Amino acid sequence: MRFASIGECMLELSDQRESRWTMGFAGDALNTAWYVRALLTDAQVDFVSAFGDDGFSDQQRAFLRRAGIGTASSPVIPGARPGLYAISLDRGERSFTYWRSDSAARRLASDPAALEQSLLGCDMVYFTGITLAILPAPDRETLFAVLKTAQAGGARIAFDPNHRPRLWPDDAAARQVYDRAFALADIALPTFEDLGGSTPEAAARRLREVGVAEVVVKCGADPAFLLTDAGGGEIPAAHVAAVDTTGAGDSFCGGYLAGRLAGLSPEQSVRQGHRIAAQVVARHGALIEAS
Repeated sequence: MRFASIGECMLELSDQRESRWTMGFAGDALNTAWYVRALLTDAQVDFVSAFGDDGFSDQQRAFLRRAGIGTASSPVIPGARPGLYAISLDRGERSFTYWRSDSAARRLASDPAALEQSLLGCDMVYFTGITLAILPAPDRETLFAVLKTAQAGGARIAFDPNHRPRLWPDDAAARQVYDRAFALADIALPTFEDLGGSTPEAAARRLREVGVAEVVVKCGADPAFLLTDAGGGEIPAAHVAAVDTTGAGDSFCGGYLAGRLAGLSPEQSVRQGHRIAAQVVARHGALIEAS
């Protein structure tokens, strides 16, 4: 089995204490790849992006190697560097400051041949709304074209909008791009808040109407709504005392997609997604040792 997740790996500064920070690595597509890797130890899991040639980029790639995650044919761009964000705490409330305007990952589709090579032979390819948001418009077109080529070669395409308003000029621009992604996707994993509408079921049926074969509408601690050719229904989440909800949706996606790659049914895969997300929210941080 071969799985590829396309997106941005950022440097994360957290746990500020007396002006000292802990550095880690994070990103929605990276988080999902992490959990697919954890659940499918025999699969080839690649994180497809673009990297700089500085010391921090070297640390990114070393981190991925230690995690058993490859980078396929992702380009290394001379003079480029990673994006960065810092998590600040004020009386327990988190806030985020970003430095990502010149992130190397914004150029992940700048070399169409390298991107196509990275996805060659994949059984499943995953990308998110953040992946789309960080790309210049011409590179976004390249990504869509390469995804169609991968799909024609037998890959299932999975998409989670993971909407971040600050990355888009306005919601209308984001919706227009998301509509194109949904029209391409075989599997859609949106959060209900990303879609809007009266109910998760209504949101799922709208996506089915544009041709998405499998739709899972995530609803946090509430039941997810699954809709496929076989029908649909609510599947309850696993309830735990939440400590940190960072990465909950990404880990759910990892659990679900790993299940589908391993031959589990959509319903079994939703339950696996809930189980992994429950493990994640019960601990601090987006990346944990899950099983």
